[in-house]
Amino acid sequence: MTGKATTIGVLAVQGDYEAHSAAFAELGMATCPVKTVEDLAGVTALVMPGGESTAMLRLLKRSGLDASLREFVRKQPVFATCAGCILLARQVLHPEQESFAALDVTVERNAYGRQNESAICMVETTLPGGDLEAVFIRAPRIQQMGPSVEALAWRDGFPVLVRQGGILAATFHPELASDRRIHQLFLQMVETNLQQNTSNFRA
Repeated sequence: MTGKATTIGVLAVQGDYEAHSAAFAELGMATCPVKTVEDLAGVTALVMPGGESTAMLRLLKRSGLDASLREFVRKQPVFATCAGCILLARQVLHPEQESFAALDVTVERNAYGRQNESAICMVETTLPGGDLEAVFIRAPRIQQMGPSVEALAWRDGFPVLVRQGGILAATFHPELASDRRIHQLFLQMVETNLQQNTSNFRA
């Protein structure tokens, strides 16, 4: 990672943002919390953590981050988990909910049950290294994907880790497991984006 040219922010208005920061720290990458429009303007990539999606929406609007964040997720690399995935989805069901419509998927909220039905399981993945440990907590389910979305992991036949352009989204909480392959993948995506932007600038 190129260090000074790359700043990864972690949306810190609600949810388990500190666990993501700790996960990236294990990989030698520092992050910074994003709570304001000014914070967001200073980062080149963003993590949207798990939490409670309706509470996040309310807090984003209250802080004034909503409009800037909607623009950011369409231009810069974004890694979204659980509630973050819900916020990015094109359509949200059970119940229907406002979202950013940046990721071409339909998600169903709380599809795997409530808090006491949370589970840790191994899921099939195309990532090198074999199955992934996945922590599901009031997790959404991706019911449909658009043609530009690539599935990278599955549970019971449903995609749980997807990628579309510069967006990486998981319906579970990789930051709560010990496996750092997904966070490493996002760092690679950020690096690729930086290299492409640098090449375009030089051209």
